Amino acid sequence: MSRHPLYGILLATAGALFLTPDALFMRLSGMDGFQMVAWRGMLMGSVMVLGWAVLSRDRRGDIRQLATGAGVAIMGCQLLNSVFFCLGIASAPAAVVLIGVAAVPVCSALLSRVILAEPTRLATWVAMAAVMAGIAIAVSGGDGEDVTLNLRALAGAGFGLAVALMLALNFTILRARPGLPIMLVIGVGAWMAGLTGLTITGFGEMTEGRPWAMVMTGAVILPVSFFTLSLASRHTQAANVSLLMLLETVLAPVWVWIGVGERPTVNMAIGGAVVVVSLAVYLIVTGRGLRPKQAHG
Repeated sequence: MSRHPLYGILLATAGALFLTPDALFMRLSGMDGFQMVAWRGMLMGSVMVLGWAVLSRDRRGDIRQLATGAGVAIMGCQLLNSVFFCLGIASAPAAVVLIGVAAVPVCSALLSRVILAEPTRLATWVAMAAVMAGIAIAVSGGDGEDVTLNLRALAGAGFGLAVALMLALNFTILRARPGLPIMLVIGVGAWMAGLTGLTITGFGEMTEGRPWAMVMTGAVILPVSFFTLSLASRHTQAANVSLLMLLETVLAPVWVWIGVGERPTVNMAIGGAVVVVSLAVYLIVTGRGLRPKQAHG
């Protein structure tokens, strides 16, 4: 059944908005990186796999998809995405991590060149340079705003860029392989991340901090937002999903500031603005904005 061209856009908007308080709840939990990986992974994986078990019409066929190259790649992306994001939020300012994550559109374009042999346009290289410039601004200067390298922010930007690469690869594969069972592959990947975090953390440390905050993000925010965003990538171009995910880069640091008082530095605000504006212009200029999706088999 054909869908209205705005269907994918609305799905992506809803998923991106639902994801924006995620970093706030992670901060409220008071947990370390791998502890958050364990909670988020096990909870999200359980919800996603349960949803798949209820809704799937071909469970055996879906399970076979786990052993395909695309299935393994999606599970790996989910595992690494969870680990990198939690370590970033636990060790660096949330704002600069999310600035790095905003590089998803550029990563998507570069992956298209590597995986699909599509030529990389000049606009992509210009956008990549602008994004790197924005990140450089964001990671310079500490609380006193001196022009020095902020090592915590630099680490956070690195984790954010790694997350962006994993998300871009996830969206690219899902759009290329529409037969993959989204809830199952992402759910199993989340379980893998959760088991990794639990192995490193240990059962005895899991109740430290505020588990209720992890229940909120792992059992509600993540499953709803990731499923919605992944589903949206099948009904509109991955770049459109990336554009709308910039809402998290803008709104999530605001939630963290309001909730726990973690105020972004001036340089982070300027760098974030450079990244968001550059990517928005890039996506619109390259014609990937809100154009109806092409039919595909």
